[in-house]
Amino acid sequence: MPGNGLWRTKSIEQSIADTDEPDTRLRKDLTAWDLTVFGVAVVIGAGIFTLTASTAGNLAGPSVSLAFVLAAVACALAALCYAEFASTVPVAGSAYTFSYATFGEFMAWIIGWDLVLEFAVGAAAVAKGWSLYLQTVLGQLGLDLKTTAVVAGFEVDWGSLLLVTTLIVLLVVGTKLSSRVSAVITAVKVAVVLLVIVLGIGYVKAANYSPYIPPAQTGGSTATGLEQSLFSLLTGFEGSTYGVLGLLAAASLVFFAFIGFDVVATTAEETKNPQKAVPRGILGSLAIVTVLYVAVSLVITGMLPYDRLKTQPDGSRATLATAFAENGVDWAATVISVGALAGLTTVVMVLMLGQSRVLFAMSRDGLLPRGLARTGTHGTPYRITVLIGVLVAIAAGFFPAGKLEEMVNVGTLFAFVLVSAGVLVLRKTRPDLPRGFRVPLVPLVPILSIAACVWLMLNLTALTWVRFLAWMALGVLVYFVYSRRHSLLGKGHGVTNVPVVKPDEVP
Repeated sequence: MPGNGLWRTKSIEQSIADTDEPDTRLRKDLTAWDLTVFGVAVVIGAGIFTLTASTAGNLAGPSVSLAFVLAAVACALAALCYAEFASTVPVAGSAYTFSYATFGEFMAWIIGWDLVLEFAVGAAAVAKGWSLYLQTVLGQLGLDLKTTAVVAGFEVDWGSLLLVTTLIVLLVVGTKLSSRVSAVITAVKVAVVLLVIVLGIGYVKAANYSPYIPPAQTGGSTATGLEQSLFSLLTGFEGSTYGVLGLLAAASLVFFAFIGFDVVATTAEETKNPQKAVPRGILGSLAIVTVLYVAVSLVITGMLPYDRLKTQPDGSRATLATAFAENGVDWAATVISVGALAGLTTVVMVLMLGQSRVLFAMSRDGLLPRGLARTGTHGTPYRITVLIGVLVAIAAGFFPAGKLEEMVNVGTLFAFVLVSAGVLVLRKTRPDLPRGFRVPLVPLVPILSIAACVWLMLNLTALTWVRFLAWMALGVLVYFVYSRRHSLLGKGHGVTNVPVVKPDEVP
């Protein structure tokens, strides 16, 4: 039976039964392939085009490829936990829904509020990046056209407004259509990445890989006060450039190039066979992007000595285009810019999709206005989708991105920690539940996942933590002012025993 007050839990059976409500029913259109495309679409963004080269030059040298492997291992641990939860509770909401079943309503609200940082704020920040790449591509095509304009004294980023408006229409019309569009655009950017790999191999020199882990150089971090990492602030320990510590710092940095695979779990309720399709989508997309990341990092560090990939005194950072330009292949810069533009398009779309499904689940539970959860003729939560689109458009069109990207990171890692811990809790409290996928080596894998995420969180700046805690404090206020009083579970809905709705048996 559910608990009382802040820690009342919503049963798995009730969560699954709620998916059949006529007014809030989502259409089940997605397959394992669709989910894999979504995963690849949201993970492969600008990171692969910009982060690889600069991280090699500033922190790890040629061993940046190993940094990607270490980051992928940490990410895979969390992915396994997400796969078990999503196959056991095939309901929209991802970490929010999982937390409601294990830690109770208050923690579920906190994680749902936290996911706004990952999805909505992330979509706004990436949309601004998309606008900048659009301006670059237009310039390379001979069109000297800025994607910002001053209107009534305010600078408006019309490029990001154009993108978000287009994506709102796609997401309202249907998730399946969004998946098809995403598949086409994802194919373009993956083709660009493969072109980078194939073309770059011809310029690789074995001597550039030596030394694979360059000797450590102390004093690699000059940040002080709240701008330094929380770990450095608490311990007084200074990091280093290169060496083993530089490699570990690089792994913490490039981890964030993988963020987004958890969006796949938010679409579980719209999947035809979630018990098998969701784990395949999560783990399949993660495997694909890991191979691509490692291959790109090996090619780029083989094309140029790592010290020529350092960030310049004027702040300009090395990119994939840098390596090709240094080797006289200038036309590759245009191709890479087009690939980055395509990459960011799908990142924004899938982040908005994930955010709408989380808020949909919260609205259906009464923690947000119930009217937002209504679905239209296309089987999508159109009201929430439009609302999120408007908020993302305002943030991207009128406000600078600033340090919001780091808030996306801390919010994501916090969600990873709760999901990993939730696997342990649900294994103990509900061992009877049918699970389409089971995390191996429990409790070792979830514990390692928690440890890896906590370590990465400690490597974020103290100022990011201050902002994160301020955002969480606002969320607590909203919960006590509105959500707790309007919760359907708090009003007695869903606290009675509901027959077990087992997942479809799959041969």
